[in-house]
Amino acid sequence: MSDQAGGPRPDTTPPGSTLFGEMRRMARTSGAVGGIAVRVAGARVFGIKSDRAAHAEDLRAILGGLKGPLMKVAQFLSTVPDALPAEYAQELAELQANAPPMGWAFVRRRMQSELGPNWQKDFAEFGQTAAAAASLGQVHRARLPDGTDVACKLQYPDMPSVVEADLRQLKLALAVYHRMDNATRNDEVYKELSERLREELDYLREAAQMRVYGLMLEGQQRVTVPKPVEGLCTPRLLTMTWLPGQKLQDFLNGNPSQEERNDVARALFYAWYIPLYRYGIIHGDPHLGNYQVRDDRGINLLDFGAIRVFPPKFLRGVIELYEAVRDGDDDKAHQAYETWGFSGLPRETILVLNDWARFLYEPLMQDRVRAIQETNDPQYGREIAQKVHAGLQRTGGVSVPREFVLMDRSAIGLGSVFLRLGAQLNWHRMFHELIADFDESALSARQADVLARAGVPQTVSQAKQA
Repeated sequence: MSDQAGGPRPDTTPPGSTLFGEMRRMARTSGAVGGIAVRVAGARVFGIKSDRAAHAEDLRAILGGLKGPLMKVAQFLSTVPDALPAEYAQELAELQANAPPMGWAFVRRRMQSELGPNWQKDFAEFGQTAAAAASLGQVHRARLPDGTDVACKLQYPDMPSVVEADLRQLKLALAVYHRMDNATRNDEVYKELSERLREELDYLREAAQMRVYGLMLEGQQRVTVPKPVEGLCTPRLLTMTWLPGQKLQDFLNGNPSQEERNDVARALFYAWYIPLYRYGIIHGDPHLGNYQVRDDRGINLLDFGAIRVFPPKFLRGVIELYEAVRDGDDDKAHQAYETWGFSGLPRETILVLNDWARFLYEPLMQDRVRAIQETNDPQYGREIAQKVHAGLQRTGGVSVPREFVLMDRSAIGLGSVFLRLGAQLNWHRMFHELIADFDESALSARQADVLARAGVPQTVSQAKQA
């Protein structure tokens, strides 16, 4: 069944999704999620202790052979403190995009459906085997008639149906977890993940988001962004310039010097945080496969599907929270959390959330060269999360705002990369360099300008606010 299956659809079925495709996907996932729901309900009625580890193993057994969306959701949630229990996060973090690649005959048919029957005339060469796997598709290396090397990311068939079925199961899984543990309420988290995943299905949107990153990082010699190839992109095919580079692990296997490690870390810092603090836009997926190390120790930034555009006032809240934690100002922290989207927070809950904020902001508060984390305890972050979780349970729980999801994922994800690199930098000075002239109105103007120039369409939530 193709992505563009014809015929009438129910009004509730998103474009590109097929009701049969969703039912087929749900049949493969609902056994695990539904089974957990039944056992949790039984535990509540009969007083039997719920075995989270067994539930998590069931989920991994069912989901492990499926293509990427639910795996990507699990990767997102594993970095949001207590969005999932530790047992779920540990099991789901092991999921890999292990679906078999599309064969050449199938690829030819898919390319023909995107570019027409004479699609091969657009390429001097086209690799018959996939060069890489993406969460929603696979990448083929090709060459244009003018000699330009390109990457063609071709979406797997029927992915809209896959995403919708996975989101239904995610909603059930989160509801089940909330019945086990009410420290966090994740209704807004679900809305955020749903909107971002649906956006990732549209490769024309991703091409526009790639253009906006090219504009925001213009002049940054240490960061390279691929360029989409006009005329060879469709909603299900993204053709972009091919960027030579090596995987981070291959770079580390070469036993780089401390200076070389620092160079890569510095490039990564600016690649993520210049767009955030100058334009209010963040790359929300710091997955190891989404950047490469160049020969000159700069980086290639890849995969622009999970991009978040924040209201300019949100960035003011991010900076205010940093200042509040630095200065021990609980009143300012309360104001900052309200700007982030938390509401009705009692003082006790603010004090608990401050433990998490101190963990995130600590490297930025010390004006000296240091590692991103100075304890050698690999469980340090988990211990902080557990402390926060216990505090939230004690104070009645909290509703996690949508804006928290990709901000937290980026901070934790990048922090783990900096830790793996063993980088030693003055994070404080780099951060203050970016926020020194922060002005909400100026950021708003810059943001509107680059989004318009790149042709990035409004998100669903932006359209509702307009």
